[in-house]
Amino acid sequence: MAQVRPMRADARRNYERLLEVAAEAFAEHGENASLDDIAKRAGVGSGTLYRHFPTRQALLEAAYVDRIEAMVTRAEELAKELPPGEALGEWLYELCVGTIQVRGMKTLLGSAVTDATGSAALTACGTSVRAAATRLVEAAQAEGGLRADIEPIEVLRLAHGVATASELADGRGGYIRRYLSLLTEGLRPGPGEAAG
Repeated sequence: MAQVRPMRADARRNYERLLEVAAEAFAEHGENASLDDIAKRAGVGSGTLYRHFPTRQALLEAAYVDRIEAMVTRAEELAKELPPGEALGEWLYELCVGTIQVRGMKTLLGSAVTDATGSAALTACGTSVRAAATRLVEAAQAEGGLRADIEPIEVLRLAHGVATASELADGRGGYIRRYLSLLTEGLRPGPGEAAG
């Protein structure tokens, strides 16, 4: 069995510098920030950037993995603190806010709302977000506050749409709570409908 060699000190510094610069560039210019410019600002060649991060998606994911992990952890915290329906609603709100406030996050979270189950298009971050959504959705369904025919992926797609609609409305996400309220009303079981 081959052992993974630890990264040399200079390679580790380049990796960390690339992540730092990439996070700044994505914050300034969104997910379409120039990768060549990121390499230049980090003081490395483009080859070094691509050796560490073969795709834009890989760089985005690495730059924001801590934020994604925090969102997943937040789902677990809310599940312990609030009733299932409220936990789902609050988590979706925080997810939408993060999508708007952190430029570049929308593309990264977009991997969580694709149908690409099991393919390379579904990144590790997307997988984590989907798992968190699944836990919250299933708990809300079991409580009876969410229609039984709703899939977690559908809830994520709708939340992605809410973030986009709110951003279009005022650029700051001021309509997220209103739009999520309209959404969650539509996701509740109607009279005579079976809940989860």
